[in-house]
Amino acid sequence: MTTEKKHKKRTIPMTSFVIIFLSGMLIAFLIALVFPLDTTLERVYYSGKSLATNILTGKAIEQPSPQDWIKEDQIEFHNDKVIIHVENPNWASFSDTNSMDPVLDRGTDAIEIVPENPSQIQIGDIVAYKSKIANAEIVHRVLKTGYDENGWYAILKGDNNPQQDPEKVRFNQIKKVVVPLIY
Repeated sequence: MTTEKKHKKRTIPMTSFVIIFLSGMLIAFLIALVFPLDTTLERVYYSGKSLATNILTGKAIEQPSPQDWIKEDQIEFHNDKVIIHVENPNWASFSDTNSMDPVLDRGTDAIEIVPENPSQIQIGDIVAYKSKIANAEIVHRVLKTGYDENGWYAILKGDNNPQQDPEKVRFNQIKKVVVPLIY
């Protein structure tokens, strides 16, 4: 004797489906509020250059700019020359490492000054520092400054590099600050 069971096909009513879908969307929205995406991580590459972009909008993200080291009253414009009044200026030219493209590259020159104390160094400034790891002088942008058990430090990164520099840079490592660029 055999018994046959008839299987009924179960269907979810459309209203239940809509409620489940909207509940999922609400949960995803709440999770995004609590754990927001870091939208600065995507980089777009074009013509060999990279540009940090917002992954949601695709728009370029503004990089921090250097502070205004040279005020307007320190600059004189004449028909045959420009005079910039800064104390203890140093002339600088840069190696073609591509780490600071497109801001600094071969052919870019600058005036640098020696900072007197850590409070002068701000996020966005471009500084030359003596790297303990690379045993070389590196010119990169300041991303962050802070204090820890060893005192003041800065975190730096080349504008065209995917990651920040691997060391905390101390004030005694900073040799100069780039004040104007000359192209």
